[in-house]
Amino acid sequence: MSDAQSTTQPTTAAAAPCPEVGPAIFAYDGSDLAAYAIEQAARQLAPGREALVVCVWQPADVGFVPAKGRKLQAAAANEVEAAAQETAEEGADLAKEAGFDPRPLTVEAAPTWKGLVKVAEDHRCGLIVIGSHQRHGLLGHLAGSVAAATVAHFASNVLVIHRPD
Repeated sequence: MSDAQSTTQPTTAAAAPCPEVGPAIFAYDGSDLAAYAIEQAARQLAPGREALVVCVWQPADVGFVPAKGRKLQAAAANEVEAAAQETAEEGADLAKEAGFDPRPLTVEAAPTWKGLVKVAEDHRCGLIVIGSHQRHGLLGHLAGSVAAATVAHFASNVLVIHRPD
C-alpha cells in the first residue's frame, strides 16, 4: 500500500465533503418574504447559477399566495396546481432579474418542507434558499416553521434569509 493510499482523512462531521454544487433551490410561495430571499441570495451566490424556483402546493391548504391576486377554490386540485405553476413562474422571473438561471417547478407535498427536500434530493441540489418569518415566543414554537423543518430534515446546506425588523 502506498503512502497516498494509506493517508486518510477522518470522517467527522467537520471533515464531511461538500456536496456537489448543482442548482440552488429557491422556496417560493409568492410572499414578499420569498421575493426578498431571492434578492438577498443574489448578494451571496455567484451570478448565473442554475436555480429551481419551487412552489409547493396542497389541494386542501394552498400553502402559497397565488400570483396576480388570483382567487381559488382550494378543493379544485387542477386549479391550485395551475396557480402554483404561475406562482413558480413569477418567482423564476424574480430570480432571473436577480442574475440566476432559473427554472420554475411545482410539487404537491405536505408539509411544505417535505416537498422542498424531495426536490433537492431528486435534483441533487446542494442548497435550499428559504425566507424565515422569525416567529418568537410560544406561538412561534408551537406553529413551527418551514425554514426550521427544512434545516432539520435536509442533509445538505440551507440558506435561511431573515428580513430585518
